Amino acid sequence: MGGFVSAVRLMTERVSSNRGYPFSIPAVGALEKELSLHPQATFFVGENGSGKSTLLEAIAVAAGFNAEGGSVNFNFGTRASHSELHRALRLVRRGKRARTGFFLRAESYFNLATNIEELDAEPAVAPPIIDSYGSKSLHEQSHGESFLSLLQHRFGAHGLYILDEPEAALSAKRQLAVLARIHQLIEQGSQFIIATHSPILLSLPGATIYELSEHGIGTIAYEESDAFKTTKGFLDDPATFLELLLGRGART
Repeated sequence: MGGFVSAVRLMTERVSSNRGYPFSIPAVGALEKELSLHPQATFFVGENGSGKSTLLEAIAVAAGFNAEGGSVNFNFGTRASHSELHRALRLVRRGKRARTGFFLRAESYFNLATNIEELDAEPAVAPPIIDSYGSKSLHEQSHGESFLSLLQHRFGAHGLYILDEPEAALSAKRQLAVLARIHQLIEQGSQFIIATHSPILLSLPGATIYELSEHGIGTIAYEESDAFKTTKGFLDDPATFLELLLGRGART
């Protein structure tokens, strides 16, 4: 059974009185009430700008991960773009520590791959870092291939994995492969916290799904998510969708 972080809460005494960004985001303000995290998998969904990535990044940094991604051993930084939210977050832990872990940010994955190459270029007694990622440069693979390599080779049992839009650059088939690997790692005692727009990843059985909106944060069922409803609506009747979006000429 996984579950290394059981909840997250905003410590209001560490929030400035002006309540500027990111504390002005409704979903962040809702953290004044403790937010429980599923011991196996928690998803954050919502429109762009709802605070998904901001919250996920803050949880990752508060858990000890590098703000631009990687394991707790990475400390590279190309641009300090993360917010100060992590300083005001309290993570409630379950009393046991993960054996391993990783924070994946789709937008800075290139920087992570570059840092691995830079570290391996330096003289060292230990084996090359890239050996833990499948032994093939992440830059010499497509984004999708390198991400799958990361999950297959670097991710292991009893780990804490925080993923920000892992579906980026993945085909539908590759998303299914990622879903299967996540399920396998959960069975091996790992915990996942994921921000996503993917209806495929969201289908993971038993996961908790939180929707972030102008109303704050609330749990929803898989079938209630916009990712599911919009995708299903389109696939059920693509012609009508296209006509509404593009005009009557879309049917021809």
